[in-house]
Amino acid sequence: MTGDGAAALDPAAVAHGPEPSHTTHSGGSPATLQRQRGNIRSVDCVRGQLLIAGPGVQDPSFWRTVVLVIEHSARGALGLVLNRPSDTLVSEAVPELVSLADPGDQILVGGPVGQSSVIVLADFEDPGEAALIAFDSVGVLAGGGTAALAGVTLRRTRVFAGHSGWGPGQLDGELERGDWILEPARHGDAFAERPSELWSAVLSRKGGSYALVARMPNDPSQN
Repeated sequence: MTGDGAAALDPAAVAHGPEPSHTTHSGGSPATLQRQRGNIRSVDCVRGQLLIAGPGVQDPSFWRTVVLVIEHSARGALGLVLNRPSDTLVSEAVPELVSLADPGDQILVGGPVGQSSVIVLADFEDPGEAALIAFDSVGVLAGGGTAALAGVTLRRTRVFAGHSGWGPGQLDGELERGDWILEPARHGDAFAERPSELWSAVLSRKGGSYALVARMPNDPSQN
């Protein structure tokens, strides 16, 4: 897998707050794409889609993951793993963002890149206030801590440590190889009440042979 590589996109403009106490890795930073979007050539884009890890994906960072693609272009791709909750509460790691979270909300691990940076995924009342929109009104909040919240109305939020990144053409290659199963994202996927169950839930929703994959045991030898 290449989703743990340094992406060509730079997520500094959507990173918030000090480094969470439970993460140690540093990463690159997606503002560059936003500034240069008008100069990017058209590519087959899966922005707003879910990448569902297929049975052949054995990389521990992406095994049975569901990744929301926030941005995808000729310069690379940026995504957030939606189904890897951590043991750390938002209130513990980034208390300045506690006003965005419900009591007891956990930080989710968005991917192996830049795990010392925090990204807020939100459902925006006004999508124009997002730094990047993935689909409909769901996107990422601009960085800058509490100052970025002035006048911004958010319906729901999720706080992530780190992200998943792909360089130019890397995600396209993985899709061609069949590593990922695609499914249009829904609001309920981005803010799932039981994120750890999302992989099997989305596959079951697709039906057919995908529903059979959803019921596969963690250890194939048990099948």
